[in-house]
Amino acid sequence: MQIGFIGVGNMGGPMAQNLLRAGHKVTVYDLAPAAVAALVAAGGVKAASPAAAAAARDVVVTMLPAGRQVREIYLGPKGILAAAAAGTLFIDCSTIDVATAREVAAAADAAGLAMLDAPVSGGVGGASAGTLTFMVGGSDAAFARAQALLETMGKTIVHAGGAGNGQAAKICNNMVLGVSMIAVCEAFVLAEKLGLDHQKLFDISAKSSGQCWSLTSYCPVPGPVPASPANRDYQAGFAVAMMLKDLRLAQEAAKTAGAAAPMGAEAAALYAAFAEAGNAPRDFSAIITMIRERSGQA
Repeated sequence: MQIGFIGVGNMGGPMAQNLLRAGHKVTVYDLAPAAVAALVAAGGVKAASPAAAAAARDVVVTMLPAGRQVREIYLGPKGILAAAAAGTLFIDCSTIDVATAREVAAAADAAGLAMLDAPVSGGVGGASAGTLTFMVGGSDAAFARAQALLETMGKTIVHAGGAGNGQAAKICNNMVLGVSMIAVCEAFVLAEKLGLDHQKLFDISAKSSGQCWSLTSYCPVPGPVPASPANRDYQAGFAVAMMLKDLRLAQEAAKTAGAAAPMGAEAAALYAAFAEAGNAPRDFSAIITMIRERSGQA
């Protein structure tokens, strides 16, 4: 396929690499020259603008920081919807607010173009390995067109329903993740205070009712899960800044929908305090260090 890929940073870059490895012709655009250069070296083609990346393509994939950038790139007289040929399929893999996702999808539909919101879970490691989970919102027809392409970049592809439902699934999932990570961190700090060994707690909870992904796949203390960031001084797989963004999106959605989410609100407040203390680039599991500090531990 002829694919345009806009936003080839930490996540988008490896995703575009996997498309190139699968034999697709990928034209890329990003504000960071080094990110574009890496894709060109792998066989991609540099585009001078987002509109140029979208013109005459079968599929256009975007991976952008927030809803504001998605609006800027997609909408308006110089936006990629206006530049696209008839029949182009757009797949936005950004994590943004549900309202923006539905607004842009409606604009695409009005222009006679197909669009999916398809945020991902799995971090940079999953992007590189091609094992991402895609949560996809949009029409059945658009999903059917995109499924094989998404399988080139991911392992689990789930159609969550209509436009915006991919974003809804992502922010609900990450609210669970943010809350559960704090609970796991608190349990390990309490265990430390009580003289319970990290590995012993892990061995028990991993096979008991405390089992969860934050414990068994992403343990916030070194040792029990060798691949977790805790073993690399919390080098980010999923940064604090990104977790805070998702928790705030969940709170905005909860307010709009009239849903109570007090644990999500508390998690957002804790991650905000941690980020403001200079930890925004660290892995989100590093919040255990703040919990230790608040518990009187170094």
